[in-house]
Amino acid sequence: MTPHVLIVEDDVALGQMLALQFEDQGMQATTVGSCARAVAALSDNGYDLVLLDQQLPDGLGIDLLPRLRALTPDLPVIMMTGRHDLELAIEAIKTGATEFIHKPIQAAELDRLVKRVLTTQRLARQTAAVPTAHPSGPTRGLIGRSSAMLAVSKEIALSAQSQASVLISGESGTGKEVVARLFHQHSGRPGAFVAVNCAAIVDTLLESELFGHERGAFTGAVGRKLGKLELARNGTLFLDEIAELAPQLQAKLLRVLQERVFERVGGTEPIHSDARLVAASNRDLLAEVHAGRFREDLLYRLNVVSVRLPPLRERREDIPLLTHALLERIAHRLGRPGLSIVNAAVERLCTLPWPGNVRELENVLTQAAVHARRGPITPDLLDGRGGTPPPAGPAARDTDTPPLLRTLDQVEAEHIQRVLDHTGGHKGRTSQILGISRPALDRKIHKYHLALPGH
Repeated sequence: MTPHVLIVEDDVALGQMLALQFEDQGMQATTVGSCARAVAALSDNGYDLVLLDQQLPDGLGIDLLPRLRALTPDLPVIMMTGRHDLELAIEAIKTGATEFIHKPIQAAELDRLVKRVLTTQRLARQTAAVPTAHPSGPTRGLIGRSSAMLAVSKEIALSAQSQASVLISGESGTGKEVVARLFHQHSGRPGAFVAVNCAAIVDTLLESELFGHERGAFTGAVGRKLGKLELARNGTLFLDEIAELAPQLQAKLLRVLQERVFERVGGTEPIHSDARLVAASNRDLLAEVHAGRFREDLLYRLNVVSVRLPPLRERREDIPLLTHALLERIAHRLGRPGLSIVNAAVERLCTLPWPGNVRELENVLTQAAVHARRGPITPDLLDGRGGTPPPAGPAARDTDTPPLLRTLDQVEAEHIQRVLDHTGGHKGRTSQILGISRPALDRKIHKYHLALPGH
């Protein structure tokens, strides 16, 4: 049977172009230009797919979705919009859209999308809409138009309201905590979002931080302390840098995921946990399993919903959107209303390597904004920035960059080197002073090429 596509688009020229594209693919296409005509068309005719624009003369496509779903619950709908807004993508998919595509529409991209949707419909004959019993407000922080980021937004929309654990992977600076917060915001869970950076707390304190402790459990435990698992009840517990968990903590966390109970340190009373767990890592956890540093059974328990955040170099088309969004934030922080950037500077940003990803982009823009004073950011203000930070040490301290305007990586490298110098290269004491685990310290020493006194 020839697939029949309903195109809901008020731009007559675009509607005709899309209809011709579908007909060239051997499909039948009908074009209407309003919400009312779309409802009438679906009431009278059978369609295999709807291509729905967001901005229509008599309403918004996202508001029309519930009516379309009521008329034809199993009909796949692809939303179109000229706004590069991932928040809209999440809301559209939560409301019942099957897929999402940005304008200007690329013919090859649309062909692939339509073929995938029709194939799925033919095999399953049903696409389940995500429940909307817990409408959520607007979200912040997820920005992009790339297919990779649209895939992330779709996964959030489809999985946020489940109870399944989530594992977010991606390099440092890609925005893993932003995505974790979006999972919580769209989950409908009434409890709090509680975040723990496992790399920032030494092992001896992390157990108490996660599970809490009873009075007298150890020296200094002068009273009962509630752990993050209890504080996240009815909410979400986000464990960043999950690969840093020591083996005994991995075992305790596995029990929580399996049995939903735990005890405080020094306690015997079982405590029920209903916190949803979202974990993140910038390391390959499967490789960590093979190396014997991470439990395989814990990885499988965590990796029920899997989200990979692409590095910035893999989604360069998002850099202009990210740049302007970050500049709004920076302008507010610096008290610089009207802060702008020239097109040539944006083009230069699109060519840089970005080993530090979105976090590095924000640092670079902040530095450039400071140097721009009252004018716009120009390409010359980006010279020497946007690459891998120089190693710490005397050479790094002799640069022309004022100390207060260094990148976060430079500041971190120099501080770690100072502590290493103070402890004479003793990694145990250095880890305690810095408040990070020994493996995290080793990686930072390697990352920044730091010198160990006496070695």
